[in-house]
Amino acid sequence: MTYFLIAGEASGDLHASNLMQALLQQDPQAHFVGLGGDKMRQCGCTLLQDYRQMAFMGFVAVFQNLHKVRANFRIAQQGLLNHPPDVLILIDYPSFNLRMAAFCKKHLPQTKIVYYIPPKVWAWKKRRVHAIARYCDRILGIFPFEEDFYRQYGYHCTYVGNPTMDSIRAHTTEQPNIDTPARTIALLPGSRKNEIAHCLPVMLAAARQVQQHTHHPIVVTAAPGVEDDFYAPYLQHETLTRDTYVALQQASAAVVNSGTATLETALLGCPQTAVYYVAGGKLTNPLRYLCFSIPHFTLVNILARHEVIKELLAGDFTQQKVAAELQRLLDDTAYREHMLHEYEQIRQLLGQQPAATTAAQLIYALVSSKG
Repeated sequence: MTYFLIAGEASGDLHASNLMQALLQQDPQAHFVGLGGDKMRQCGCTLLQDYRQMAFMGFVAVFQNLHKVRANFRIAQQGLLNHPPDVLILIDYPSFNLRMAAFCKKHLPQTKIVYYIPPKVWAWKKRRVHAIARYCDRILGIFPFEEDFYRQYGYHCTYVGNPTMDSIRAHTTEQPNIDTPARTIALLPGSRKNEIAHCLPVMLAAARQVQQHTHHPIVVTAAPGVEDDFYAPYLQHETLTRDTYVALQQASAAVVNSGTATLETALLGCPQTAVYYVAGGKLTNPLRYLCFSIPHFTLVNILARHEVIKELLAGDFTQQKVAAELQRLLDDTAYREHMLHEYEQIRQLLGQQPAATTAAQLIYALVSSKG
């Protein structure tokens, strides 16, 4: 079988590679083609484009790189035509992937289409739910509530487990004991250069303010695909690490740029506050409630359905507010214990089902029965 995968960022590359390994267990003769990164390449994927040439976030970045975006579409379209797959597997990255799904449906009608890790349409752009259901033969969700969400519209989505839960479980199995005392402050500023440039200076200023009183060392986690030299101008005496999971296990508290990293931080049991930069600051705060159809922004709070971690977004993302919350995380024992208890509830909710293995079984069953 030929499997064509599209992942447009580092996390998608990781999840796609895990899925590829699971597919090989089902189909040892599997042939992989696609767009992604080094992890996919290491699993044997014939890579047509690297995600580093695809990861543009926001209207301005997309507009400035419009020629690259168009070139990536052409590469993906030609790749599909040159390597007609049995199944096209889309991993998140909705603006690009939904266009590719439409192209595949039109030009390769025999190819099955699977969305593994569908976009967060339950948070915003709900209208996309219809396109996803129209183009895809299977929708494989990674959050339990997605089944109910799609059911409201008359569509079917299967919860296969959560890949972040799988990654944490694998890490803690390999490194069950971290002996270093938890006496650091961890900063997770994001995975893209533009968000790091906006978030890291404020994070560092707040952490340094707290450090004057607590003397906690500050550790900054580096993102895959972002070179160490990019971080150098921001750092003074802070440590830069690429081992995010160990950094979180050794931390007393963390400041995390909103995204999957907030869930990783929770599953590793590190108290945290979530931040997110929005141009315009306080002026954009009212827009949050117009653009998003859910009361919370972070995965931790969305899964819990109430506030577990403090969200400091847009105009609330300031040095003083981050420092105050960070100090509370370090000083207020009851606050920390309650947060850790809520984390355990989230672990129970996500369950033990291995996402990649379950998804691979469903995908292989789909393509095996094709026709």
